[in-house]
Amino acid sequence: MFDFYDRWSGYIDLILQGALVTIELTLLGCALALVMAFVAGLGRLSQHWYLRWLATTYIEFFRGTSIFVQLFWAYFVLPLLGLPITPLQAAILALGLNVGAYGAEVVRGAVRSIGREQYEACIACNLSRFQTMRYVILPQAFVIMLPTFGNNAIELLKGTAVVSLISLADMTFQAQVVRAQTGSTAVPFFTILILYFLMASAIAWVVRRLENRLTEGLEGTRK
Repeated sequence: MFDFYDRWSGYIDLILQGALVTIELTLLGCALALVMAFVAGLGRLSQHWYLRWLATTYIEFFRGTSIFVQLFWAYFVLPLLGLPITPLQAAILALGLNVGAYGAEVVRGAVRSIGREQYEACIACNLSRFQTMRYVILPQAFVIMLPTFGNNAIELLKGTAVVSLISLADMTFQAQVVRAQTGSTAVPFFTILILYFLMASAIAWVVRRLENRLTEGLEGTRK
């Protein structure tokens, strides 16, 4: 046992350092994805055709192309266009825009699921379109979005493994380094397997807690 610890403690620490990068990527990527999901999702519901067109183009492009190509494009092509970007920034951009495109359809679907009587009540109360969306529709729709947003966040977490392809030292990259240095595949990849599972479980727990908190007292109020 002590021999195992003496041999592997330094390598495990290396993987844990990579885990911090993975957590940073997940948090920042989710923040960007959430913003893009609401912007594009509400854009598809806009009364203006050009906003609907822009939102639809973004969604279909990022859902219809590979995350690998998007990542390489962000990291290798943007600097050629005069936009210098670090590996971390490229990873956040690619992951956030990709997952945000899927989240946009979640937003659109959730908003559309709210009953028409809610909109009619807002018109009767002389609320503007913005006020209707801000104070009545989105608070109800957000509860509907949460479970799928949680799934999207977990998918983004797992998607961070692709950033090792641009030499960003996340935990998958570090596991590959450990494998190259030790010749062992089982230990480093079993370690990151457990770490990914723990992180995904943490996301699922947070989403469940938030959903429970937001739905307190609402039982029986929605039909």
